[in-house]
Amino acid sequence: MTATADGRLDPEYDSEPVAVGGLPPALLSAGRWQPEGSAPDAPAGRTDQQQDGAASAEEALARATTHLLSLQSSEGWWKGDLETNVTMDAEDLLLRQFLGILDEEQTKATAEWIRSQQREDGTWSTFHGGPAELSTTVEAYVALKLAGDDPNAPHMLAAARWIRSAGGIAAARVFTRIWLALFGWWPWERLPEMPPEIMFLPKWLPLNIYAFGCWARQTIVPLTIVSAHRPVRPAPFPLTELHTDPDDPYPARPLAPATSWDGLFERLDKVLHAYHRRALRPLRRLALSQACRWIVERQEADGCWGGIQPPAVYSLIALHLEGYELDHPVMRAGLASFDRFTVHTPDGRRWLEACQSPVWDTCLATIALVDAGLPADHPALVCAVDWMLGEEITKRGDWSVQRPSLAPGGWAFEFENDTYPDIDDTAEVVLALRRVAHPDPAKVAGSVDRAVRWNLGMQSKNGAWGAFDVDNTSTLPNKLPFCDFGEVVDPPSADVTAHVVEMLAEVGRAHDPRTRRGVEWLLRNQEADGSWFGRWGTNYIYGTGSVLPALVVAGVPAEHPAIRRAVRWLEDRQNADGGWGEDMRSYDDPARWAGRGESTASQTAWALMALLAAGEGPDGRANPAVERGVDWLVRTQLPEGTWDEPQFTGTGFPWDFSINYHLYRLVFPVTALGRYLHGNPATGRPAGGPAAIGASR
Repeated sequence: MTATADGRLDPEYDSEPVAVGGLPPALLSAGRWQPEGSAPDAPAGRTDQQQDGAASAEEALARATTHLLSLQSSEGWWKGDLETNVTMDAEDLLLRQFLGILDEEQTKATAEWIRSQQREDGTWSTFHGGPAELSTTVEAYVALKLAGDDPNAPHMLAAARWIRSAGGIAAARVFTRIWLALFGWWPWERLPEMPPEIMFLPKWLPLNIYAFGCWARQTIVPLTIVSAHRPVRPAPFPLTELHTDPDDPYPARPLAPATSWDGLFERLDKVLHAYHRRALRPLRRLALSQACRWIVERQEADGCWGGIQPPAVYSLIALHLEGYELDHPVMRAGLASFDRFTVHTPDGRRWLEACQSPVWDTCLATIALVDAGLPADHPALVCAVDWMLGEEITKRGDWSVQRPSLAPGGWAFEFENDTYPDIDDTAEVVLALRRVAHPDPAKVAGSVDRAVRWNLGMQSKNGAWGAFDVDNTSTLPNKLPFCDFGEVVDPPSADVTAHVVEMLAEVGRAHDPRTRRGVEWLLRNQEADGSWFGRWGTNYIYGTGSVLPALVVAGVPAEHPAIRRAVRWLEDRQNADGGWGEDMRSYDDPARWAGRGESTASQTAWALMALLAAGEGPDGRANPAVERGVDWLVRTQLPEGTWDEPQFTGTGFPWDFSINYHLYRLVFPVTALGRYLHGNPATGRPAGGPAAIGASR
């Protein structure tokens, strides 16, 4: 088993599978499992075929539960790798080159990883099996050239040839061209302008920094400093081979019509470029100082910013340009934070996580284990709750700009991210806390009460919930020429809203008017085909897998037309092999890909959790789709108890930034199999009853 630089376990690269013969003693004593070779008791009313399937599912669940328990840290948390794409690794090398700290050993190991991800046609993609992506391929190529790869080597020639065929550097996204501008490979004058004076805009004006989603806000503020300085480090080599026409490497793009939003903002950008040349020095200095202070105030205890890669790399560059030396405590802590995001593979390769997900993984693992039949007072669960309680955030963050009178109380996604707790994690942590019999129930109740109050206070005006902010719905930020790197606002989504509704219903607030408004929003936003869009997981299967359990626990009858339409949609999208899968391309081409793709363990589990909640399966109406889905999980399980899942089933930005959560392939099948066999252990009600718990991001 490999580890991140600070010793955290990396479950993906487990070279010694967990033994499958032994089962957790607590499970055996609880009567949930039968010793190997004995037959489980058959639930009343099941057919012989269902009983045979249940026996196989029991064995699969036992192996999966044993494996999941083995991955818990001694401190109580779980954390699977969070895999994205090679731009994280390429930008790490470019950052170190810019700061003058490029290390030969790190460079070699990173280059090995980047090469290992290159496709046969010489390109790189942003998700497993996805199409070639220009900006990713440009950044990967530059990083390999920085590592010393010969541009005449076959793999480099193939990459350069494809880049030129796709439009060259000039067609790459703004962020890629910013990285190239740092070394003079692209002119700053040919990049959109974002002045630091944006810091002065009050929150009631459009395009103030709080009009952007938190991830974009944290990235844009340091980039305003970089844009103001326009630094250029000596280029270590030319990149002429990546231009479609070396004699005209920076072709002008025609302006959109002045009457369009694109045209309006393109012309505004020309005004901002003119202002850059004539900026009032005292005002510019004040803006830079305010931006610096804003950045430093938001550095987390582990040295990172927001627990994610983009704000961290740009904050380090910005602060360095403003005079922060590399030995300054802020810079030292920021650089050290990347070590904690580093994964080392057994074959000597090195890659970086864009983010880490311990709170999310831990609450999902806790829910899964209780649903699988682990006793609610099991030491592993109590230890997990102790750790989660210690991660509660009780200080105000950026969310308080819109909710200044709201008391704090919630959880973030990462180990350290007190500035940005999120609504989704908070809802799921509450569901996890309530499933465990903790020896200090009053302490748990206090955290739950604060979290419920905070989540209720973060409801948007339309009755739904976004991930980090309230009513972060302006369409203007997405129209800026600067913002072509994915979603830059945080509007409410069906999956987050569903998790909050589910949580509120479970704490006894199903009839609260705010909960009912959330339910009504979900019903209004069902797609015409019966599914729901998934913002933080791929995609319509995830959205539907989140919403159905929430609606049922909130009191919507299983016979409601919206639920019946969703059930029919899931049945229609089941693959011939019995599983479910949805390709990332459903975000770009839903007509072709919605609910379609290779079967995966996590997406099969989401579909099963939705169907079981809707009353389908062994404890409700007989449904062959459920039995076939369970059979797929049983047949495809690996000997050590987990599942193989190279497909990406999570999202940062739909389509633009895809994620493979390496623990999803385990926690969600455990949850689905547990509910198939035992219903809902948290309440004693069968799956589909009024306390079913939904899928998660």
